[in-house]
Amino acid sequence: MKKIVFILGILILTACSSTRFVDSWKNKGIEVFSPQKLLVIGMTENLTARKIFEEKLKEQFINRGINAYESSMVIGQSFTASKRSEEEIEMMKEELLQQGFDAVVITAIVGIDDKTIQRSGHYTFGYNWWYRFGPYFYRFQDIYYTPDYYENYKVFHIETSIYNISGDEDKSLVWVGTFNIVDPVNITSTVNDYVDRIIGQLERENLIEKL
Repeated sequence: MKKIVFILGILILTACSSTRFVDSWKNKGIEVFSPQKLLVIGMTENLTARKIFEEKLKEQFINRGINAYESSMVIGQSFTASKRSEEEIEMMKEELLQQGFDAVVITAIVGIDDKTIQRSGHYTFGYNWWYRFGPYFYRFQDIYYTPDYYENYKVFHIETSIYNISGDEDKSLVWVGTFNIVDPVNITSTVNDYVDRIIGQLERENLIEKL
């Protein structure tokens, strides 16, 4: 029994630090994504997370023959230090075009949910415990006296979108994918997991080559 509980505990902890694919949309008019110069943008005020994410995703594109760059090396911190108007963003896009960029991949947190999970020290297997009052009460009595019976965690809803910035504005969206990151703890491991999921999904949808 102790061994089973230990294994379940590991599975729960693993699940609570994972990235989960939710949904995606692909422009049917694009068979293969092959930009000449791609800019990777991670929209976060956490400069460390932004640097790690952009570098990791850039490397994955470069490994597949796509000329990619980190936005932290192209767009100055002064531009992202304050909110910009649509006109200012359009001017920034024109500057990117002048530098030879024809596509961007941009990632942003679009929502955060607070969740609660039950952390009970009593595990009962089988289907007979809830037929009788005694076993039922016994199983859930921790609610009364265990401070950490419930544990709070967060679910981050993340979107990654790819745009062709050199063509028709109304047809510029190439692909968008939605993912959930559950209870992230470590920046590096979370970023690695998320980037792997993005790349894996783009490969499955035949937008980039598989290695």
